[in-house]
Amino acid sequence: MRFHKLFLAFAALLTLVTATTSCDHIDNKSVPNFSVRIDLGNYALWNTYGVNGVGDYRIFNRMKQIPANFPYNVNTYTGFGGVLLMMGIDGPLAYDLSCPVEINQEVILSIDAENFNAVCPRCHSRFDPLMGNGGPLSGVAINNKVGMRQYRVMPNNGGYTIVN
Repeated sequence: MRFHKLFLAFAALLTLVTATTSCDHIDNKSVPNFSVRIDLGNYALWNTYGVNGVGDYRIFNRMKQIPANFPYNVNTYTGFGGVLLMMGIDGPLAYDLSCPVEINQEVILSIDAENFNAVCPRCHSRFDPLMGNGGPLSGVAINNKVGMRQYRVMPNNGGYTIVN
């Protein structure tokens, strides 16, 4: 009898812990995983197209040729909705620009220059690409527990390469 009560208490505790941790999980993979490769892997490219100060950002979208003079080639891929490159406190960060709520290549987040939040023009959700790993700050994204898809920014020959 004592074993039965102990087992039930353990099962209840395990259920509570699992529910608590799963409630706090943010899905940053709702945006489809399209290829990403942007080579800013030398000093000249990074100096021209990279980011320097905290909050400094640049947008890359091969299909829309943004930036217009970037040397896109057959090995350059810019994800599902384009790539946001932003300088964080600890170095450069990169995210997909499509809204993780809308999941539509045409619904692109914009950056609020006042607080560096990424904002969806359709659902009005706000995300924190600068300090919150692209996590939701407000709007439908909070209820849906979705955040921006993050990409890796790897040092490379005096610059960086962005990949997924």
